[in-house]
Amino acid sequence: MLQLIVNTSYFCGMNGLLRENIIIALRAIKSNLLRTVLTIVIISVGILSLVGTLTCIDAIKTSINSNFTSMGANTFTIRNREMSLRIGRGGKKPKKYRPISYDEAVRFTNEFNFPATASVSTMASMIASLKFGSEKSNPNIQVMGGDENYLLAAGYEVERGRNFSLQEASSGAHVVIVGKDIVTTLFKKREKPLDQVITIGSGKYKIIGVLKEKGSSMAFGGDKICIIPLQNAKTYFSRPNMSFTLSVIAQNSNQLESALGEATGLFRKIRKLPVGEEDNFEIMKSDGLANMLISNLANVTMGATLIAIITLLGAAIGLMNIMLVSVTERTREIGIRKSIGATRKTIRNQFLIEAVVICQLGGLFGILFAVLAGFFLSLAMSVSFSIPWNWISLGVSICFIVGLISGIYPAIKASKLDPIEALRFE
Repeated sequence: MLQLIVNTSYFCGMNGLLRENIIIALRAIKSNLLRTVLTIVIISVGILSLVGTLTCIDAIKTSINSNFTSMGANTFTIRNREMSLRIGRGGKKPKKYRPISYDEAVRFTNEFNFPATASVSTMASMIASLKFGSEKSNPNIQVMGGDENYLLAAGYEVERGRNFSLQEASSGAHVVIVGKDIVTTLFKKREKPLDQVITIGSGKYKIIGVLKEKGSSMAFGGDKICIIPLQNAKTYFSRPNMSFTLSVIAQNSNQLESALGEATGLFRKIRKLPVGEEDNFEIMKSDGLANMLISNLANVTMGATLIAIITLLGAAIGLMNIMLVSVTERTREIGIRKSIGATRKTIRNQFLIEAVVICQLGGLFGILFAVLAGFFLSLAMSVSFSIPWNWISLGVSICFIVGLISGIYPAIKASKLDPIEALRFE
């Protein structure tokens, strides 16, 4: 029982000493406000660059995943491999892969007997301008040509109206399904978009459907898109070497690899590729493309970390300078504290705590601005936001370490001062 009382008294004394040192540290910060504020700002910028970038990258990853997972984990696409020239190796001539023709794409959908849904689409235009009455859009509208299965394959949903009928898709009817941004741009007088006739390029198209809002992040068309029947795109937006894309949706994710293998074999046969020759087309899973984009963000993370380390190094040097100046200015105070019984350990801890408090104040402001940056980016990209506790913990830990590193030398120097010489200091 006596031992418990002694232990309790010891910890209470330790807590009281820590509280006293924090109060002294805040008082010292107030007396050297300008220098301390400048150091806090430098630390804040370092933490903001690190935690802010990591938080924003998390928001971007969420946006990428939401864009691609909306297509389904059981989806893959077959598209032309490398639209540009590829430099060969070993003195070989540059190789150009031929585009996927309409006949090849249609033959694939007819001969693909795996229990899955296949869709054919093509990019009709990426710089189309739409008109309705006196209203006109900017030439930044993406026009896609697709069959009756394209909406399902691309992860779009119809909010109002309907999808293409089989007859409309096969005959190339002048009908269109538009995104939300197009409705906002063209129908400023709040007209009902369904059954209205708009101009796309030089042709007239009747709106039969409006897509649910999807967001225009990551430059994948988003809501600035309109979809016309595949045959219509092939007829009115034809161009040399027009390439078509195949999208395949397996019944479930467990059948994805089997469907992918079946599709690869069939399409090699359609493209008349001999055994042993590399594929002249590309198969991309929806989650595979998302993972590729996310992996490219690693370079951004590395760059942000390097910038933060350099900034924090400068802050640490500045903080060490402030602490050394503080030791010099408070030499008499140190002498008085030692003369009334303060030990070396007490003096050392006082200056260490002061350095850590300054760093934590800088980290607090940096983390606050970083979280706000991530929050506003999430709002702009229309994705959910969660407080990044892991990055906040990282920021607090880094600030604590920087404070210790910056304060250890001035604290040791202060603790080694001779009390008599310190009292004589002017």
